Amino acid sequence: MSMRQEAMSDGGEDDVNSELSAGGGMDMWSSCAEYFPSVPDHLVVMVHGILGSTTDWQFGASQFVKSFSDKIMIHCSECNMYKLTLDGVDVMGERLTKEVASVINSRSELMKISFVAHSVGGLIVRYAIGRLYRPPGEKLQESSDNLNKDDTKGTIYGLEAMNFITVATPHLGSRGNGQVPFLFGFTSIENIVSRVVHWILGRTGRHLFLTDDDDGEPPLLLKMVNDSTGLYFWSALQSFKRRVVYANAGCDQIVGWRTSSIRRKSELPKVRYSLNDEHNNSSFVFVKATLF
Repeated sequence: MSMRQEAMSDGGEDDVNSELSAGGGMDMWSSCAEYFPSVPDHLVVMVHGILGSTTDWQFGASQFVKSFSDKIMIHCSECNMYKLTLDGVDVMGERLTKEVASVINSRSELMKISFVAHSVGGLIVRYAIGRLYRPPGEKLQESSDNLNKDDTKGTIYGLEAMNFITVATPHLGSRGNGQVPFLFGFTSIENIVSRVVHWILGRTGRHLFLTDDDDGEPPLLLKMVNDSTGLYFWSALQSFKRRVVYANAGCDQIVGWRTSSIRRKSELPKVRYSLNDEHNNSSFVFVKATLF
């Protein structure tokens, strides 16, 4: 059973209901769902960034529900909130895996799945989908209800993989190449930070700065570009119909645009505008890129 929260309502017909899920996290859906000809079958999992919580996505989630009220059900993850985001990408990924599996198992109507993640949340999702991925033709032992019939690319825990979207996620880590703008690109400063970052950001800091190679194994983020035993990082990404990354082209001093857009500096689009332009009230632009 899940615990009902107060519905987020503005008095209109597109009100949004929210509910605390038994497996953790917050579920959100349209209050008009009972009048739809069919129950929304598309699960959208939203994951926050470092030191974040479910409330980070609450407004965005409600807007998604209002825009696609008859199609989606939102789940805002809570398994890695606040200081738990310092435990490392792999530990957080395992927690998210269990949380998403619990949601899917509790809702037999689900047929599709998408992920929207911010910052480190994108790395957590990439790890989790590597766990949740099922190769083509493989049936779930955990549940037989949520099974996509057209799974030629494999599924995410039995559901058809639709959208993989990240916003300002350090896909390439934070080490070198000016990936953290506020370090000004000085190699000496970056080297010092890489040695002490775990004092502040724990194992997550070691993963971000690629210093988690003490046992002779490649850093986790490097391993996550390919499949490995029991972890289908590459295959899971390929299974999604759409893979999109959004990156701040400027003014983001923590996550550089290259690591979040997976692009070279020369590929940054040129933005030209006049100082007298009445629309010149934005300090940054977004870059959209596909992962493949």
